[in-house]
Amino acid sequence: MLLKTFISSIFTQEKKSFESITYIFCSDEYLLKLNQEFLNHDTLTDILTFNLVNSSLPIVAEIYISTERVSENANELFIGFFPELYRVMIHGILHLCGYLDHSDTEKILMRKMEDYYLLQLFSSL
Repeated sequence: MLLKTFISSIFTQEKKSFESITYIFCSDEYLLKLNQEFLNHDTLTDILTFNLVNSSLPIVAEIYISTERVSENANELFIGFFPELYRVMIHGILHLCGYLDHSDTEKILMRKMEDYYLLQLFSSL
């Protein structure tokens, strides 16, 4: 319940209206197929975020997360699985709030916002 409330608070802080978010935890293989089918990318990724409604309506979205990729990233970063999973979950929410991560500048801002919200999450535990 704490995580659900926290995720809702991100939308509130970002002044975005949302109706529902569904997280789908899956394998690298499954996420790669989605990445190929919907984005024409032939690369592994840890997350794909899909807003299912018109941008003028409250957000209804599906966020797909590869638990294999999250685990590998956590190992490479020498952090626990759950802190990395929470970062990725927040990353998807930030995309729904309009943050991008294509350019270096966008990536820096995205990481800053991830860190900002992770700090809030861990402070509330």
